[in-house]
Amino acid sequence: MIFSWLRRRRRKALLAEPIPEEWVGWLMELPFYQGLDAGERGRLHDILRVIVAEKDWEGCAGFEITDEVKVVISAQAALLVLQIDHNYYRRVKTILVYPSSYKTGRPDWQSGGIVEEGGGHNLGEAWYRGPVILSWDSVRYGAEDPKDAHNLVLHEFAHKLDMSDGTIDGTPPLRDRQDYRDWARVMTEEYDVLRGKAKKGRRSVLNRYGATNEAEFFAVATESFFEKPLQMEKRHAELYGLLKTYFRQDPAERLRRAAAEDRGN
Repeated sequence: MIFSWLRRRRRKALLAEPIPEEWVGWLMELPFYQGLDAGERGRLHDILRVIVAEKDWEGCAGFEITDEVKVVISAQAALLVLQIDHNYYRRVKTILVYPSSYKTGRPDWQSGGIVEEGGGHNLGEAWYRGPVILSWDSVRYGAEDPKDAHNLVLHEFAHKLDMSDGTIDGTPPLRDRQDYRDWARVMTEEYDVLRGKAKKGRRSVLNRYGATNEAEFFAVATESFFEKPLQMEKRHAELYGLLKTYFRQDPAERLRRAAAEDRGN
């Protein structure tokens, strides 16, 4: 109980201070951040600052952890929980960052992660009751290209949302029984469709890596929801609506709003 009180006190003191201007400069370089309105940016600032402060950050293979590294990673993780109830990824104690892809043994799919095809070179992992592991060059690439549906941070932290109910099954904690029924129906249908397309080598809005298992499907769908929202909304309307309800965000509408503002300038 006393630890919770101390944590709340530290967070209150942290958020009472203005966000460093240098941090805002790094955020402005992220395309997704530019699409947020003032209120969303304010919430993102608060969430990312707590993540930066409360996680143990470790560089691997000689990689140096800088404030920019922490801010860029934390901002993307914060985007997922911008509008939903969260505990700042409480079970993530440590974030490990490699300079680039790293060699491991045989991948353990129960951990959740991304593995490059061929050679077992990992780009990232999310371990249940363990760390999130990321390769920095993949983090940067995913952040700088907001339309390719490849975003390592969104993928791995989506796994952490999935794991927050104690299971790794592609279903994060939902509000009620009806939400669970809707989730099971839509996700199962879409997962089966993607598996069929992957077997036939057919393209989809969703990366075929999502056909690996249900947990990877949720992580891949999350990437597409935030990075290809217009395409998902058009071709996978029920899936888009499901994720819109869960995340309480509408990335497609953000893009339409941004486009209208550009036309007005």
